[in-house]
Amino acid sequence: MLYHLLYPLRDRFIGFNLLGYITFRSAAAAVTALLVAFIVGPIIIRRLHRLQIGQVIRTDGPATHQHKAGTPTMGGLIILCAVLVPVLLFARLDNLYIRLLIATTVWMGAVGFLDDYLKVVRQVPKGLIGRYKLLGQCIWGLLVAGVVTVSPEFQGAEWSTMMPFFKNVMVYFGVFYLLWVVLVIAGTSNAVNLTDGLDGLAIGLVGIAAFAFAGMSYVTGRVDFSHYLSIQYFKGAGELTVYCAALVGACLGFLWFNCFPATVFMGDTGSLALGGALGTMAVLLKKEILLIIVCGVFWMENISVILQVASYKWRGGKRIFRMAPIHHHFELSGWPEEKVVVRFWIIGILLALLSLGTFKVR
Repeated sequence: MLYHLLYPLRDRFIGFNLLGYITFRSAAAAVTALLVAFIVGPIIIRRLHRLQIGQVIRTDGPATHQHKAGTPTMGGLIILCAVLVPVLLFARLDNLYIRLLIATTVWMGAVGFLDDYLKVVRQVPKGLIGRYKLLGQCIWGLLVAGVVTVSPEFQGAEWSTMMPFFKNVMVYFGVFYLLWVVLVIAGTSNAVNLTDGLDGLAIGLVGIAAFAFAGMSYVTGRVDFSHYLSIQYFKGAGELTVYCAALVGACLGFLWFNCFPATVFMGDTGSLALGGALGTMAVLLKKEILLIIVCGVFWMENISVILQVASYKWRGGKRIFRMAPIHHHFELSGWPEEKVVVRFWIIGILLALLSLGTFKVR
């Protein structure tokens, strides 16, 4: 918004020239997101307390988590405010990438909000029925895939994605690309949701991934950098850096309230929106395969649940892990919650650095 209002006036005031730089608007978005989280966070938390919207702790979970019952949930509203406000202020709203990310955040956040509302407010035990939640994710995945395949921004690469470790090598999916996008967006959204089981775990990992995507967005949207690194150039993709920076700031701001011991949980309102945003970012940048590395911890959590369920079903009740998702396995193995979180963060940082390193290892 500020870009469209003030940048045309740069001839009258030279300071407005700064709005032409993605780096400046990204830094401003990150700081603004942090401030918005600090401002609206206490207000929303007090409101959730007043409405008695507290987390319901599953009885089959670790016994050490039972004291968290009643902690305000639906704190994802803080994240949504902290992301959307700076993006609307500092990003170019005529940019297709930004429009899709804003729409993704709102859509997935709405699906998660409905699930939280049914579960916590209306006291429906399982919240939104799983197949309806998945339907909402798949519908949005198809919409994103449809936009990508018909938009001129992706001409020549609309049915494919980039292969890491190789120079300008694209994997062609044909019409199966629609299914591929649905799997990426829905899978990432659910993976973040599963990871959100320890104080600060999911939000910290999302912030790390968003920081990595900020770097990818910037170089993908620059002709000179993308040519030097032998990666696909997409005009306008650099604007995603502003969104990623806002997401980093929002994650840091929410972590202030969500770190151990958490005073608020993000709920599905936050986890589905954040996961959907990461998946959509990977689709728009054609980095879906690289997403497996960037979000490696999230996929590890997802796979641990799949393996646990499969083992229990096909091996007569036998389990692979003490409990799934895998962060609970380490808890039950004697690791304190804080240690599990920090060590998973370290793994996330290493994977983020590895993903950025693939731009030179080709």
